[in-house]
Amino acid sequence: MRYVCLVALIVGVCATALRADSKGPGAQFTIARLKYGGGGDWYDGPSGTVNLLRFLRQQTRVDAAAQEARVGVMDEDFFAYPFYYMTGHGNVRLSEEEAARLRTYLENGGFLFANDDYGMDQSFRREMKRVFPEKDLVEIPPSHGIFHCLFDFPDGLPKVHEHDGGPPHAYGIFCGKRLVVFYTFNTDIADGWDDPEVHRDPTEKREAALRMGANIVVWALTN
Repeated sequence: MRYVCLVALIVGVCATALRADSKGPGAQFTIARLKYGGGGDWYDGPSGTVNLLRFLRQQTRVDAAAQEARVGVMDEDFFAYPFYYMTGHGNVRLSEEEAARLRTYLENGGFLFANDDYGMDQSFRREMKRVFPEKDLVEIPPSHGIFHCLFDFPDGLPKVHEHDGGPPHAYGIFCGKRLVVFYTFNTDIADGWDDPEVHRDPTEKREAALRMGANIVVWALTN
């Protein structure tokens, strides 16, 4: 079984991250979008990851690919990717085998970033409890390094879109001291990655969303 290689450095430092696909390992990092069952739209916002990867190439020395990968938990190359992205509006459902395999991945160096695009929260929490029955999603405070590792967010998670009212929330699951799941709720930062005409977000919102996305990637690859 192949496990992930987590190697990347932030601005000013040479960086590489191992990515492998069905044709063998390559030199570029890419965001792997997690495909899941249950009826939710795991494919939502395809322009967002393209724009975030471009932002990584422009603002860091991470050798980022031009396109995302799309990978299911039971795919042969699932363990080849260091960073998974998960989003959607609807239901999330993992099989028992998928839940166990995702846990193995996360316990052995992998990272999952989940963004609620309004409507995923209840089922995502349910499935994470099946992956880690003994762990809870805990709120990540603004002092955590993920908010400061590249761009500084002194108040924590930026607010991009309004869904349920109130402030945005960042939650996480830890294996030991390592953050392995990062979950954003009531902000939908991934909408801020999309092409400008999709949501017509103001420039400052889009910039904050891309900067926070870069922080998440850099944190995942260096911790």
